[in-house]
Amino acid sequence: MRRFVRGIRRIAAALALLAASAIPVAQAAGTATVVVVVRHAEKVADGSRDPALTAVGRARAAALADALASLHVAHVYATPYRRTRDTAAPTAAVRGLPVDVRAIADGDVDAYVQALRADILAHHRGETVLVVGHSNTVPQTVAALCRCVAAPMDEREYDRLSMVVLDGDAARLVVARYGAPSP
Repeated sequence: MRRFVRGIRRIAAALALLAASAIPVAQAAGTATVVVVVRHAEKVADGSRDPALTAVGRARAAALADALASLHVAHVYATPYRRTRDTAAPTAAVRGLPVDVRAIADGDVDAYVQALRADILAHHRGETVLVVGHSNTVPQTVAALCRCVAAPMDEREYDRLSMVVLDGDAARLVVARYGAPSP
Protein backbone atom coordinates (compact mmCIF):
# COMPACT_ATOMS: atom_id res chain seq x y z
CA MET A 1 0.00 0.00 0.00
CA ARG A 2 2.86 2.33 0.83
CA ARG A 3 4.39 1.84 -2.62
CA PHE A 4 1.02 2.46 -4.22
CA VAL A 5 0.70 5.80 -2.40
CA ARG A 6 4.24 6.76 -3.45
CA GLY A 7 3.37 5.88 -7.06
CA ILE A 8 0.26 8.03 -6.94
CA ARG A 9 2.30 10.87 -5.47
CA ARG A 10 4.83 10.58 -8.31
CA ILE A 11 2.16 10.78 -10.99
CA ALA A 12 0.48 13.64 -9.13
CA ALA A 13 3.82 15.47 -9.12
CA ALA A 14 4.17 14.95 -12.87
CA LEU A 15 0.63 16.17 -13.46
CA ALA A 16 1.33 19.18 -11.23
CA LEU A 17 4.43 19.94 -13.32
CA LEU A 18 2.30 19.80 -16.43
CA ALA A 19 -0.40 21.93 -14.83
CA ALA A 20 2.18 24.56 -13.89
CA SER A 21 3.07 25.05 -17.56
CA ALA A 22 1.07 26.93 -20.18
CA ILE A 23 -0.04 23.68 -21.78
CA PRO A 24 -3.32 23.25 -19.85
CA VAL A 25 -4.31 26.73 -20.98
CA ALA A 26 -3.76 25.64 -24.58
CA GLN A 27 -5.74 22.46 -23.99
CA ALA A 28 -8.57 24.44 -22.39
CA ALA A 29 -8.58 26.53 -25.54
CA GLY A 30 -8.93 23.30 -27.52
CA THR A 31 -5.52 23.38 -29.16
CA ALA A 32 -3.35 20.94 -27.15
CA THR A 33 -3.67 17.20 -27.46
CA VAL A 34 -2.47 15.07 -24.54
CA VAL A 35 -1.56 11.46 -25.22
CA VAL A 36 -0.81 9.20 -22.25
CA VAL A 37 1.10 6.08 -23.28
CA VAL A 38 1.65 3.11 -20.95
CA ARG A 39 2.61 -0.52 -21.23
CA HIS A 40 0.08 -3.14 -20.20
CA ALA A 41 0.18 -4.13 -16.53
CA GLU A 42 1.76 -7.28 -15.12
CA LYS A 43 0.66 -10.45 -16.91
CA VAL A 44 0.36 -14.06 -15.80
CA ALA A 45 3.44 -16.07 -16.84
CA ASP A 46 1.46 -18.99 -18.22
CA GLY A 47 3.30 -19.31 -21.53
CA SER A 48 0.21 -18.41 -23.55
CA ARG A 49 0.15 -15.79 -26.27
CA ASP A 50 -2.71 -13.93 -24.59
CA PRO A 51 -2.31 -14.10 -20.81
CA ALA A 52 -4.54 -12.38 -18.27
CA LEU A 53 -3.33 -9.81 -15.76
CA THR A 54 -2.03 -10.92 -12.39
CA ALA A 55 -3.54 -9.54 -9.18
CA VAL A 56 -0.68 -7.02 -9.16
CA GLY A 57 -1.52 -6.14 -12.77
CA ARG A 58 -5.19 -5.60 -11.96
CA ALA A 59 -4.13 -3.32 -9.09
CA ARG A 60 -1.88 -1.39 -11.50
CA ALA A 61 -4.74 -0.99 -13.98
CA ALA A 62 -6.87 0.44 -11.17
CA ALA A 63 -3.96 2.71 -10.16
CA LEU A 64 -3.79 3.99 -13.75
CA ALA A 65 -7.48 4.91 -13.67
CA ASP A 66 -6.92 6.70 -10.35
CA ALA A 67 -3.83 8.49 -11.67
CA LEU A 68 -5.73 9.74 -14.72
CA ALA A 69 -8.92 10.64 -12.85
CA SER A 70 -8.19 14.39 -13.02
CA LEU A 71 -7.73 14.27 -16.80
CA HIS A 72 -10.69 14.27 -19.15
CA VAL A 73 -9.75 11.17 -21.13
CA ALA A 74 -11.83 11.22 -24.31
CA HIS A 75 -10.56 8.10 -26.07
CA VAL A 76 -8.80 4.86 -25.11
CA TYR A 77 -6.73 2.69 -27.45
CA ALA A 78 -5.32 -0.80 -26.84
CA THR A 79 -4.05 -3.72 -28.89
CA PRO A 80 -6.27 -6.82 -29.17
CA TYR A 81 -4.43 -8.65 -26.41
CA ARG A 82 -6.29 -9.28 -23.17
CA ARG A 83 -3.51 -7.72 -21.07
CA THR A 84 -3.73 -4.35 -22.89
CA ARG A 85 -7.53 -4.29 -22.96
CA ASP A 86 -7.71 -5.21 -19.26
CA THR A 87 -5.17 -2.50 -18.39
CA ALA A 88 -7.21 0.08 -20.30
CA ALA A 89 -10.62 -1.09 -19.05
CA PRO A 90 -10.77 0.67 -15.64
CA THR A 91 -9.87 4.06 -17.17
CA ALA A 92 -12.37 3.56 -19.99
CA ALA A 93 -15.08 2.44 -17.54
CA VAL A 94 -14.68 5.56 -15.38
CA ARG A 95 -15.39 7.68 -18.47
CA GLY A 96 -18.02 5.39 -19.97
CA LEU A 97 -15.84 4.82 -23.02
CA PRO A 98 -15.24 1.73 -25.11
CA VAL A 99 -11.67 0.51 -25.58
CA ASP A 100 -10.76 1.11 -29.23
CA VAL A 101 -8.84 -2.03 -30.20
CA ARG A 102 -6.17 -1.63 -32.87
CA ALA A 103 -4.27 -4.63 -34.21
CA ILE A 104 -0.62 -4.66 -35.19
CA ALA A 105 -1.09 -6.08 -38.70
CA ASP A 106 1.50 -8.67 -39.67
CA GLY A 107 3.63 -7.66 -36.67
CA ASP A 108 4.54 -4.36 -38.38
CA VAL A 109 5.01 -2.13 -35.32
CA ASP A 110 6.15 0.88 -37.35
CA ALA A 111 3.02 0.83 -39.54
CA TYR A 112 0.85 0.38 -36.42
CA VAL A 113 2.51 3.33 -34.67
CA GLN A 114 2.25 5.61 -37.71
CA ALA A 115 -1.42 4.74 -38.25
CA LEU A 116 -2.17 5.32 -34.55
CA ARG A 117 -0.39 8.69 -34.63
CA ALA A 118 -2.30 9.73 -37.76
CA ASP A 119 -5.62 8.70 -36.19
CA ILE A 120 -4.93 10.61 -32.98
CA LEU A 121 -3.92 13.75 -34.84
CA ALA A 122 -6.87 13.53 -37.23
CA HIS A 123 -9.61 12.71 -34.73
CA HIS A 124 -8.53 13.78 -31.25
CA ARG A 125 -7.04 17.27 -31.47
CA GLY A 126 -7.56 19.14 -28.22
CA GLU A 127 -8.45 15.92 -26.35
CA THR A 128 -6.73 13.59 -23.91
CA VAL A 129 -6.14 10.07 -25.17
CA LEU A 130 -4.85 6.93 -23.44
CA VAL A 131 -2.81 4.39 -25.41
CA VAL A 132 -1.99 1.02 -23.82
CA GLY A 133 0.68 -0.95 -25.62
CA HIS A 134 3.62 -3.28 -25.14
CA SER A 135 7.32 -2.95 -24.32
CA ASN A 136 8.07 -2.95 -28.06
CA THR A 137 5.35 -0.44 -29.04
CA VAL A 138 5.39 2.12 -26.20
CA PRO A 139 8.81 3.70 -26.97
CA GLN A 140 8.04 3.84 -30.71
CA THR A 141 4.61 5.35 -30.09
CA VAL A 142 6.05 8.02 -27.79
CA ALA A 143 8.86 8.79 -30.26
CA ALA A 144 6.43 9.09 -33.17
CA LEU A 145 4.15 11.42 -31.24
CA CYS A 146 6.75 13.76 -29.78
CA ARG A 147 9.26 13.44 -32.63
CA CYS A 148 11.87 12.79 -29.95
CA VAL A 149 13.95 9.91 -28.65
CA ALA A 150 12.13 7.66 -26.20
CA ALA A 151 14.02 5.34 -23.87
CA PRO A 152 13.70 1.63 -24.64
CA MET A 153 11.48 -0.37 -22.32
CA ASP A 154 12.68 -3.40 -20.40
CA GLU A 155 10.43 -6.48 -20.23
CA ARG A 156 10.15 -6.00 -16.45
CA GLU A 157 9.06 -2.35 -16.63
CA TYR A 158 5.38 -1.74 -16.00
CA ASP A 159 5.26 1.58 -14.14
CA ARG A 160 6.32 4.10 -16.82
CA LEU A 161 3.74 6.65 -17.87
CA SER A 162 4.68 8.85 -20.82
CA MET A 163 2.60 11.94 -21.41
CA VAL A 164 3.06 13.63 -24.78
CA VAL A 165 1.54 17.08 -25.09
CA LEU A 166 1.08 18.31 -28.65
CA ASP A 167 0.30 21.95 -29.26
CA GLY A 168 0.62 23.05 -32.86
CA ASP A 169 4.15 22.20 -33.94
CA ALA A 170 5.41 21.98 -30.36
CA ALA A 171 5.62 18.70 -28.47
CA ARG A 172 6.49 18.12 -24.85
CA LEU A 173 7.21 14.82 -23.14
CA VAL A 174 6.69 14.20 -19.42
CA VAL A 175 7.69 10.80 -18.06
CA ALA A 176 6.40 9.66 -14.66
CA ARG A 177 5.85 6.47 -12.71
CA TYR A 178 2.55 5.17 -11.40
CA GLY A 179 1.39 2.33 -9.19
CA ALA A 180 3.84 0.04 -7.45
CA PRO A 181 7.43 0.35 -8.68
CA SER A 182 8.51 -2.22 -11.25
CA PRO A 183 11.07 -4.76 -9.99
